[in-house]
Amino acid sequence: MNHRLRLLLSLLSLCLSACQSTSPEKAGPAAAGGPVRVYVGTYTNAKSKGVYVMEMDPRTGALTEPKLAATTPSPSYLALHPNKKYLYAVNEVDTFNGQKTGSVSAFRVNSDGTLAPLNGQSSGGPGPCHLDLDGNGKSLIVANYAGGSVASYRVGDDGSLSAPVSVIQHEGSSVDRQRQQGPHAHCVLVEPWAGGSRALVADLGLDKVMIYRLDASNATLTPNDPPSGAAARGSGPRHLALGRGGNFLYVNNEMKSTVTTYSYDRARGALTSVQTLSTLPEGYDGSKNSTAEIAVHPSGKFVYVSNRGHDSIAVFKVDSRSGQLSAAGHQSTQGKTPRGFAVAPGGRFLLAANQNSDTVVVFRIDENNGALTPTGTTASVPSPVCVTFLAR
Repeated sequence: MNHRLRLLLSLLSLCLSACQSTSPEKAGPAAAGGPVRVYVGTYTNAKSKGVYVMEMDPRTGALTEPKLAATTPSPSYLALHPNKKYLYAVNEVDTFNGQKTGSVSAFRVNSDGTLAPLNGQSSGGPGPCHLDLDGNGKSLIVANYAGGSVASYRVGDDGSLSAPVSVIQHEGSSVDRQRQQGPHAHCVLVEPWAGGSRALVADLGLDKVMIYRLDASNATLTPNDPPSGAAARGSGPRHLALGRGGNFLYVNNEMKSTVTTYSYDRARGALTSVQTLSTLPEGYDGSKNSTAEIAVHPSGKFVYVSNRGHDSIAVFKVDSRSGQLSAAGHQSTQGKTPRGFAVAPGGRFLLAANQNSDTVVVFRIDENNGALTPTGTTASVPSPVCVTFLAR
């Protein structure tokens, strides 16, 4: 009897040890695995030559020295293929192969983090500024800011891009005669869930979020019914982020320094405006500011928006039932013009790219209230725009 009891206790002890070693709650940062790769898109100039790469310690947020991953002109925004083998960049230029258009580049991700060019294609219009892939990585869509158009591409099994399959030119204008005389497609968001079949495109010039049906099997785009969701006149919708569960869409409005919550009807692809809040603290002159990036924390509890001028990240708490936001403070990005930022896998850190001070700054995220605290880690990256993570 004593022998059986000792054997039982021994087995229980082994089970408990195994559970503790594999439970995320118990394992802490080690559960995140090895270093997270960080890719930074830039505007190329005398200092910058293309896409840069670093390694981030998932426990501390510490970064290695950045190195050039690929030489390519103004790869301002990046998108990683779902299989993590390929990376795509818009080249924010106005001419490609002698034509008045920008381009989009495909790369293979090497084992050391560098990028090997696969091919490049016309972006279907000048000034491409954003891109996204469908959840299976079969199609890619690009937004052209200067041209006011969107283009779609088939993604080959080898990661390369087809010539543009669909090129849709937006038409119209809005109330600001300087910024909104014509369309300016600024961001693409493809429904990320299984079976997702729509692409949302923020158009700053039209004050609309355009909605498209996406046939990922052949990468074709057609207008949805309804074809768009309206933004406040003169607000200039810039970037998009879906709330956890996909029932709410958050849009930062560049020109009015606001963030709008929309309810999103996943069955119809319809948007209904619910709420709009300022991204600035009370008393700050909004004419000296424009918003840039928006992100939802992986928990779905917080939304972040970057302010250029105030040079901060605005923090908002999310009501889980209504999707509505409440202001929760601001954090200086410790640099100038935070054009882009991203929340790292695991939700513990946020990396802000300060375009005009050539820095990427790491902040720790408080999991209880979403507040940001500088970790003391800053990397020197010339003219950084976009931050993208590859967790291995």
